[in-house]
Formats: sequence, C-alpha cells, structure tokens
Amino acid sequence: MTFRTYKGNRRLIACVLPVALLITLLTGCNKLDDFWGHGKPGAPTTYSSDVIEQWMSLQLRLMKNATGIPNHGFSRPYAYAGIAAWESIAEGVPGSGQWAKQWNGLTGLPAATGSSKFYWPASANAALASINRSLFPNATAADKSAIDSLEQLLRTQFLAKAPSNKVNAAADYGKLIAGAVFAWSETDGYKNASRPYVVPTGPGKWKPTPPAFGAPATPYWGENRPIVKGSLTNTQAPAPIAYSTDPQSPFYKMVKKVYDVSQGLTTDQINMAFYWRDVPGVSSPGHWLSILLQTLQKKQVSMAKAALAYALSGAAGNDALISCFQVKYQYNQVRPITYIHEVIGITTWNPTLATPAHPEYPSAHSALSGGTATVLESLFPGVHSITDHTYDYLNFGARTYSSFTAVAKEAAQSRLYGGIHYEQSNDAGLQQGFKTGENVLIKSLPSSFIIE
Repeated sequence: MTFRTYKGNRRLIACVLPVALLITLLTGCNKLDDFWGHGKPGAPTTYSSDVIEQWMSLQLRLMKNATGIPNHGFSRPYAYAGIAAWESIAEGVPGSGQWAKQWNGLTGLPAATGSSKFYWPASANAALASINRSLFPNATAADKSAIDSLEQLLRTQFLAKAPSNKVNAAADYGKLIAGAVFAWSETDGYKNASRPYVVPTGPGKWKPTPPAFGAPATPYWGENRPIVKGSLTNTQAPAPIAYSTDPQSPFYKMVKKVYDVSQGLTTDQINMAFYWRDVPGVSSPGHWLSILLQTLQKKQVSMAKAALAYALSGAAGNDALISCFQVKYQYNQVRPITYIHEVIGITTWNPTLATPAHPEYPSAHSALSGGTATVLESLFPGVHSITDHTYDYLNFGARTYSSFTAVAKEAAQSRLYGGIHYEQSNDAGLQQGFKTGENVLIKSLPSSFIIE
C-alpha cells in the first residue's frame, strides 16, 4: 500500500497484518486487495460488493436530486453512509478490531449478539437503507420509494439464499448500527455552520460576487467535528500570497494569470471546467463517490473491502473540507472576478463558471479531491487507468486518467480554467487534502507499519 507525504519524499508504507494473518507475510508485502484472504464461510469478506455498489448508485441519485444542501455538504452523506456500511459488517471481518476505530466521538454501537448466525449482506442492506432515509429526509416521494424498493428487492434475494432468521437478525442489527451512526452525525456541528456572520472588510477581502451576490456560504463549516480523530493534524494551508494592487507584485500577477488563461482556453480546458463543475450534477463529493463506484465495478472486490473504501474515502473528503473551510474564513481572500473588475479594471470579464459564495483561498474542490484520491490510491494500488463516466447522462465525454492522483490534479486545475480560483489556491487545497487523506489512513488502519 502506498500513500504520499509532503513532509519529505514519498514514503512507501506496507501493512503489517494482524497476528491472525501473519502467515500471509510469507508471500511478501500484501496489498489491501488481498488483506483478508477469503475468511471463514459466511464472513463479510466472502461476499461480493454488489450490495454496497447498488446502494452507492442509489445514493448518487439522491445527491443529484437533493435540494437545500450546499455542494460541499454532500461530503457528509457520503462519509456517514460509508461508516454505517462498514460498521454494519465489521464484527464479522477478521481482525476488525484493528480497523477504522478512530471515529471521532462515535459511541453507542450495538453489540453484534449472535453475529455468527448473521447473513452479513442483509446487515449492510438494512444499514444503508436506514441511513439514507435519515440523511435525505427531504427526498422526493419517488426517491423515498426507490429506497424502499431497493431494500426490499435485496431482502427478497437474500431470503432465497439464506434462512429467514439469519437475514432478519442481520437486518435488525444493521438498522441499529445506522441509528447510532446517524445520531452521531447529527452532533457534528453542521446545523450551526450557517449562523450569522459579519463579513470582514478591507483591502483584499472577499465580498459577495456577481451575478447572484450571495451571502457567505456556511462560514462556520470549519468548526464541524472531524470524522477521524487527528485527521486535521498539520493540514492547515500556509498564509496566501500577500495582497497587493501593484502590477509588479506576485499577487497581481497571480490574478492576472487567471484572466490571461481565460482569454485562450482550449476546447478541452473548457470541457474540463464544466466536467468538474458538478452542479448541476451529482455534487463534487458525489463525483468522487461515482469514481469509487466505477472502481468497485472494475475491481470486483469483497463487500468488506468496498465498505472500508466507502468509509475511509468519505471520511477523508469530509475532513479535508473542514480543514479547508477553517482557512477560507481565516483569510477571507478576494475572488478573481472582484479583483479583475475592481483592480485590473476589466469590468466586462466573467469567469467560465459561476463563482461560489465563499472566500477564495484555498480551493475546496482541490482539498476534497486530494483527500479522497489519497485514500483511493492506497486502497486500490493496482488501478493505473481510470475512465470516468460520471456525466455520461449529461452527454459529457468520459475522461481517462492514469491514477486517482491524476484525477485530483485535474479537478484542481479545472478551477483555474473555470476562472474561480488562483493556481496557488488549487495547489494549497490539494496539499491540504493529501495531508488529510494520509492522516485518515494512519489513524484508521492497523497501527503497525513498515516505513522504507
């Protein structure tokens, strides 16, 4: 397993397996794809990821149709649904006591009494149905019906494969897990993220931008509780380039680059900007959930591996956004459109994309992408070609990448082409995300590592 650190050169980190699996060390450095082996008959490691994939697909539909949730806010349902999926089956996973136990403040998980008799896919099914009902209370009637229908369809399939007592016991347990995870999610602070905020004024400070001139979005999102303990350690972006109106200053040149780039955009750069706009669409967190879903469909991993990837990638994206919003409202940096209009004096200029209603530095999309990509890069080290079909339904051409990191870098770069971020902000956001993703991996996976 590999992931990157930016405190020095890249480090290769190889898992040291739990004692029960030490025999596998004889085969050399294990990748997570092979971590658990097949396990005992009936363990979550012996089932395909189909149940997880079907619920991911439905959650993408829920994200696409949801209203009243800010774009970055979709990181929460991604992460909490993943955690519910993982915790609904974790008791049946070999060595699960060493995996993903750093959930920040999560208590009250029920005991898996009689779990040796559980049909584990039924637990994941019930947990994901329940948590999605709770996370999307304002879903349309059609979407609520879709949740009910998928839960019942899968349950019917399970009853054809396993005794009803095993299916029912597992489903009851999954519902309890989802209830505990949702209750925990409701205390993370998101309800207070939009309380009244006085926008600082002065040279270089952010102000509402055209055309909507919207009030600052979720100014207290950075106060949300991180999902993983310690995930934000050393992730804060440094101070941005000092503000200046001098045409020879680094700040002026940085903004001027946004304008200059906008004057010569290629067709591919314009397509890139719109491809990563994500609204309208499945949201930016949803875009990464879609990439994970496509990866699972390609790799054909176990239900356990899929649930772990769901949980950890969601946690990394969620926590990277918290770190990002802490910095956004610390520096309140002016957006390109304001500076180009008021300082450079080109009042007719407009960016390719509409400017979001929050301060510029750093880029939230970049932070989200860096965090999620770091986890996926580590959990799926064998993936060296990714063709993303997320927006086929919008008639956007699929885009192909050499790695998850390459996906993240393009997502960040798209914000420059969209005219809504400076290059420095994209780079800073990526670094925040990379560091957050690394912390999530270190805190959540088994604690013994070989560092070369």
